[in-house]
Amino acid sequence: MAVPSWRDEDPAAKGEELENILISNTLIGDPQVIATDRWWGAERTIVMSEVSLACWFVNSGFQRRNCTFGGQLVDVVTTGGSPVKFMNMAGRPLGLAISTIATTGFLLFGYDQGVMSGIISAPQFNTFFPETHKNSVYQGFVTAIYEIGCLAGALFILWCGDSLGRRRSMMLGGLIMILGVIIQITCFKGHKATAQFIIGRTITGIGNGINTSTIPTYQAECSRTTNRGLLICIEGGVIAFGTLIAYWIDYGSAKSSMDDFTWRFPIAFQIVFGLVLGIGAFFLPESPRWLLSRDRHEEGLSVIAALYDLPEDHPITQLQKTIILESIAASGHKGGKTPYSALFTGGKTQHFRRMLLGSSSQLMQQVGGCNAVIYYFPILFETTMDSSHDEAMLLGGVNMIVYSIFATVSWFIIERAGRRNLFLVGSVGQCLSMVLVFACMIPGTPAAAKGAAVGLFTYIAFFGATWLPLPWLYPAEINPIRTRARANAISTSVNWSSNFLIVMVTPIMVANITYGTYIFFATMNACFIPIIYFLYPETKKRSLEEIDLIFAKGFVENMSYVRASKELPYLTDAEVENVARQYGFGDEEEGGATGIEKSGNESSSGSDLRNREKTADAATEQEHSATQ
Repeated sequence: MAVPSWRDEDPAAKGEELENILISNTLIGDPQVIATDRWWGAERTIVMSEVSLACWFVNSGFQRRNCTFGGQLVDVVTTGGSPVKFMNMAGRPLGLAISTIATTGFLLFGYDQGVMSGIISAPQFNTFFPETHKNSVYQGFVTAIYEIGCLAGALFILWCGDSLGRRRSMMLGGLIMILGVIIQITCFKGHKATAQFIIGRTITGIGNGINTSTIPTYQAECSRTTNRGLLICIEGGVIAFGTLIAYWIDYGSAKSSMDDFTWRFPIAFQIVFGLVLGIGAFFLPESPRWLLSRDRHEEGLSVIAALYDLPEDHPITQLQKTIILESIAASGHKGGKTPYSALFTGGKTQHFRRMLLGSSSQLMQQVGGCNAVIYYFPILFETTMDSSHDEAMLLGGVNMIVYSIFATVSWFIIERAGRRNLFLVGSVGQCLSMVLVFACMIPGTPAAAKGAAVGLFTYIAFFGATWLPLPWLYPAEINPIRTRARANAISTSVNWSSNFLIVMVTPIMVANITYGTYIFFATMNACFIPIIYFLYPETKKRSLEEIDLIFAKGFVENMSYVRASKELPYLTDAEVENVARQYGFGDEEEGGATGIEKSGNESSSGSDLRNREKTADAATEQEHSATQ
């Protein structure tokens, strides 16, 4: 195959890339083109189809490029952007706005996780709410009731999320959280203040449960294939930054001379995040996948055009619409509806096993002790290490700085280290950290207590780098298209129910068995290691179609799914379809993410469309890497 050359027609124009492509006659009609160029001294080779070549130019941020096919100059990309804009933005700026609003939702999630840690043990709070004073059971209940609200919010999305839509769900979640905060901060003595505070905290939890069940789905459906995993990891990491903000606001508010300010202001501050989320979501577009699944094709096409900053009649816009419609058809049900019974099926698709894998990751995140440390870090220091409240708050704030720094680690290594390795490293690190805390607590001396503090710091570092983001990413990957929405809602429900359990029992455990609490969590983390090693398949660099085949291979060939993930080679789209046919993906009931539900021989046009999308995204990613 001949290799075309790229020529820069205007080298004097700074920032301009390559204007024309000369493709030899031998490549005309060939589905793939190998394009090589030298730009700013660096050589790159990009493999793409003719349509993908147009996608690459669009994603490069240039509105017009010309291409020579067989010696004839033709337009590859038409001029002009999308006539549809949201907040006067389209294309990359709109994508950035979507990511910013989505990230704010998880920042609010993290803030809520950390805000009660410095308040629940504050003398001013216990004076205002005397039921919590030196009452570990009541302290646990006031803190943990929030998780019950979150569970209710997640169940609401399980039942009503598809009908309400992603954007309206986010707006509703933000509004409910603001309402709950107002109820909390308007408590007054003599008017059943404690009951009002508990009700307000529960309502705030409902809003957060709605947000955490909706935002990852919305972000994924408005993102390109190549950056969905990274964006979800970033959302998970931002939780740590929200907790960091909460800790230091708690610490600063504790210095106030006004007793009520100590707890009212930290709780009220989260209204800022709620307003950004609710108002921002109002101006954002609805998910194009959700719109098309509800047969609102014109609106869906307009959103696609805005996301790509192209006219609605542009070939790339039409291509993306077709690909999404094919993906919806792959679910096996019109209107995007999936029966609950589909969650419990086995066979080659292993829907039930995959739902359990995703849900178990959320369960293990909680019973590993993360929120026992995050929620009760100051109490742990005050109760088991005899620190003053001020010293405990200061150490808690420093611990959250460590937490936030290590939360960014997964952003850089998630596709290199893989999911299994990070799960295993995190479990080992958390286990050893808890053992260190336990061992240092036994002597009961100030010097040994410092060693225990080091153990808590190393624990939160390992957690931030591994178990913080992974349970939000793994369920989204491991579950197939047909059951993903409901399976993810169930995994989120498992997260909040187990979160409630741990937050409720931790102060009781600390009060009764003191340092035995840490050996309990060390044992839990040790139990995770064999579960992950023997049951969790690796999904690193796998398309959703390949993950389907991992489970089909394991079922058909009667081998473990971990072994199947290792033995199945990385496949091209064409190879995926061939292997899918070998494993019998030919009927609608067993179709997963392969999109081969209605016949053993899918039309070549549909296959080519998916191939073009994947190639275009890969080319875009290479172009971005070369320009950075």
